[in-house]
Amino acid sequence: MKRLATMLALTVLALSAHAHGGEDHGDEAAPPAVVAEAGPRAIAASEEFEFVALPQAGQLLIYLDRFASNEPVANAEVEIESGAFKAIATTLGPGVYAVAGDAFKAPGRHPLTVTIQTDAKSGGVSDLLSATLEIAPPAASVAPAAGRWADTAILGAAALAVLSLGATIAIARRRREGREGREGRNAIRTEQTP
Repeated sequence: MKRLATMLALTVLALSAHAHGGEDHGDEAAPPAVVAEAGPRAIAASEEFEFVALPQAGQLLIYLDRFASNEPVANAEVEIESGAFKAIATTLGPGVYAVAGDAFKAPGRHPLTVTIQTDAKSGGVSDLLSATLEIAPPAASVAPAAGRWADTAILGAAALAVLSLGATIAIARRRREGREGREGRNAIRTEQTP
């Protein structure tokens, strides 16, 4: 009986001491977050160029490289069209261009047409590339609710274990008291019989 009570008590302690997130448990360094996808982007390539366009900090950034060598394309004229939106990109650095990105904030599919014209020093090459930038709607956060359900389930299991332990102890006491009472009555009867 004592072993059963000890096992149930240890089970309750183990269930109530579960690990969960959101609390500081020491000076351990947190593992880096796993990023499944870096974010929305549009990618296109031709025989001459390749580009990656991504919305960032209120603008649409365009990274433009030579397809064959992956060398950044500097001093090019880059024009972006998407529906009614049309703009010439400003140069931020070698191979990096930007346009105001307010037109690309809304969730949905944004078809992009990129016209590239390099200067005479770069060979005077022109090209037309197209891609689609897809902006996903904001995802609803479900992690906190899932965490609360897990905590509730663990606490419920711990409470159930405590109730089981109490019921087991009560049943054992009744049996022992019943046995002692019967043995006492039997002993009295034995003494009374001649």
